[in-house]
Amino acid sequence: MLRCLNLLEPIESGLILFEGQDIAQTPRKQAAKIRRRMGMVFQNFELFAHLSALDNIALAPIRVRGVAPEVARAQARDLLTRVHLPDKADAFPDELSGGQQQRVAIARALAMEPALMLYDEPTSALDPETVGEVLRVMQELSEDGMTSIVVTHEMGFARRAADEVIFMNEGRIEHKAPVDEFFSNHVPERVERFLEQRPI
Repeated sequence: MLRCLNLLEPIESGLILFEGQDIAQTPRKQAAKIRRRMGMVFQNFELFAHLSALDNIALAPIRVRGVAPEVARAQARDLLTRVHLPDKADAFPDELSGGQQQRVAIARALAMEPALMLYDEPTSALDPETVGEVLRVMQELSEDGMTSIVVTHEMGFARRAADEVIFMNEGRIEHKAPVDEFFSNHVPERVERFLEQRPI
């Protein structure tokens, strides 16, 4: 679904409304421009191993948006502070924990000044001790007004941070509801079974 939203996979029917426009049938040449307005955070960080945290964050603004290097690096430092890593600017990915790498990845996505953040199971590759620090940053971004779509099995986080929850099974939406309604006692049996396996 995330790949459809950021135009990496075509859809056969329906609409994708983004910033008031249907982007579903955007020609490939124009898709990159729209994609720049969406930040993507992957399961496995996807950081460049040969670049410091600071340079990982500054690279796309310099190369894609044409931001002056000194400005991009200053913005990268601000973003590292925002994700609670101000002292890791010169650290390389292999010197960071999984949770720290994922927070650098979030900062890198934010560096493109997206209107929407897409998260693909951002905590699935992390050990339990570092999950909380990543979820904390994501929740802070949500509280600051960043629109996000998060694929997650972290039901506690979904309950705290989401406005609406969609339950998908085998590629189909089986249930969607405002967060309070989704976590109530009046949900379809399939959703109830899932929630029983994923205690909040």
